[in-house]
Amino acid sequence: MDPVYLDHAATTPVRPEVIEAMLPFLRESWGNPSSSHRIGRGARAGLEQAKREVAEAVGVQPNQVIFTSGGTEADNLAIIGAALAAKAAGRPMHVVTTAIEHKASLAAAHAVCRLGGRETILPVDARGLVDLDALDAVLAEGPAVVSVMWVNNETGVVQPMAEIGARCRAAGVPLHTDAVQAFGKIPVDLEAVHASLCSLSGHKLGAPKGIGALIVRDRTLVESILHGGGQQFGIRPGTENVAGAVAMGCAAKLARAELDAHVEHLAMLRDDLARRLQAAIPDLHINAADSPRAPHVLSISVPGTDAESLLMHLDLAGICCSGGSACSTGAIEPSHVLVAMGVERPLALATLRFSLGHESTAADVERVATAFPDIVTRVRGLSAALGRA
Repeated sequence: MDPVYLDHAATTPVRPEVIEAMLPFLRESWGNPSSSHRIGRGARAGLEQAKREVAEAVGVQPNQVIFTSGGTEADNLAIIGAALAAKAAGRPMHVVTTAIEHKASLAAAHAVCRLGGRETILPVDARGLVDLDALDAVLAEGPAVVSVMWVNNETGVVQPMAEIGARCRAAGVPLHTDAVQAFGKIPVDLEAVHASLCSLSGHKLGAPKGIGALIVRDRTLVESILHGGGQQFGIRPGTENVAGAVAMGCAAKLARAELDAHVEHLAMLRDDLARRLQAAIPDLHINAADSPRAPHVLSISVPGTDAESLLMHLDLAGICCSGGSACSTGAIEPSHVLVAMGVERPLALATLRFSLGHESTAADVERVATAFPDIVTRVRGLSAALGRA
């Protein structure tokens, strides 16, 4: 029996259409896009088309798309690059982010401190939403950039980006948003939310790993953190990953065209899975259940269990999911996201994330809903026998 894959927030399979779009740039138009000969010009044409497709998907101009190796590089370029730009302009290297950001953004903010700057980490409430009063207070200090994750990768909580963007704009402070989990799952319109910088990742929406983008709407806002040639306006120098960019452009175009139907499909499956699991396990807790959430993520906590044991039994049953962010695999500490939301440690350590995608079906939900109650019973029994309950 084929495995059930419900870990799309970690990565997605490459879509067939994307593979077909990539192939010409691996076989024929494989040149350096900076070369002036015909093979180079063919690569350049593919790169420019990819920029147009990504730009159209998020409502910006093609020359505002800077391709990166993925979301982590984009977050680092946005946050560290904004701090360096502020320093060059004679302003403090003060960056603001939140307690529930992806580790890439938090680590980038910490790096700014090591460079002589400072960071402010905004708290969130029990629903996982940013404290807007705390945001207002720090905006009065004129930071170099505010960075807020649009959709949380562990809980699916959607931040009020239009409100956050309006406050940043009124204060004259650039807003960066990590939209890696938002892109392709909810409408992403950077003009509507007044975002100046935006991180995207290809492998979360059917492109291969190793390609992402930072949308830079004003080139004066960031200084490069890499040094080399003048590619991509010098913001991200180095020979571009043309095939990867073409793949991301194709995936972005598909995501834009299919968004409404995709959202409806994901929400239906997620809600069905949540109902069935709660009916079978009455004390199961759905994290951020009362918050606005993207349709593809379901975060649950099961009292009397631990995520490691649940994941092992699920894997043996052919069901793939995660204990939270796949970027933190191997960590024994509870999720920093859940801790920031005030979830107690035992419950945070008993948390799973199911995340759905294009390939997810009602049959997948059926398999999980059928297998999971027995798995919980076994894990609880083992925990009780070992004195951990």
